[in-house]
Amino acid sequence: MKKGILYPVGTPIGNLKDISLRALELLKKVSLIAAEDTRHTRKLLSHYDIHTSLTSFYEYNQLRKIPYLIKKLATGEDIALVSKAGMPGISDPGYHLIKEAVKEGIEIIPIPGPTALALGLVASGLPTQSFIFEGFLGRKKVEWLKKLNRLKEEERTIVIYEAPHRIRKILPEIRKILGDRQIAVARELTKKFEEIIRGKVSDVEAVFKEKKPRGEFTLVIEGKPPLST
Repeated sequence: MKKGILYPVGTPIGNLKDISLRALELLKKVSLIAAEDTRHTRKLLSHYDIHTSLTSFYEYNQLRKIPYLIKKLATGEDIALVSKAGMPGISDPGYHLIKEAVKEGIEIIPIPGPTALALGLVASGLPTQSFIFEGFLGRKKVEWLKKLNRLKEEERTIVIYEAPHRIRKILPEIRKILGDRQIAVARELTKKFEEIIRGKVSDVEAVFKEKKPRGEFTLVIEGKPPLST
């Protein structure tokens, strides 16, 4: 029996117009869409009049859902994998399904779409020719400190994601451990209230002492400056 294909599909990170014709075509023709947030994905599908069946696939049900989805793929069903926003498999549980599908000899065909990682980096004004992506630093302070200490000597531009409720706590730790480097903080990319704040880490700290952080954040941090001669 011919196996199905797993399609990781890039979806908008804010503006619903940021989806390709290819992605829309694919979402209509697959047997099933595995979605990190079904309520969020239903809004997108409704906007484009797509009626494909949905199933949830997120951090806390992935162990149960991976065998279910692999079985469907193995019996010939094509499945689209979508995250809450952006490209699935980047800082979300989609990676684990893709990894298992590869092990089972299932074909993976990615459908390109927007990602806050690339948009934040391009708009930062910091070097883009070489960079490192660290995803989220972690939920606990001990995790932040461990990752930041590991990045102290990193000379490439550093890109991380962060939640709004942690920004005020994490920025001082970045300044203490990495130094008062140049940083660009992008929030609500592609949305109505998109904003990119650039300056030294201390400058951005001062901004968020005056205003409440809102939205999802992408932080682009200057790599370790070369030693002056």
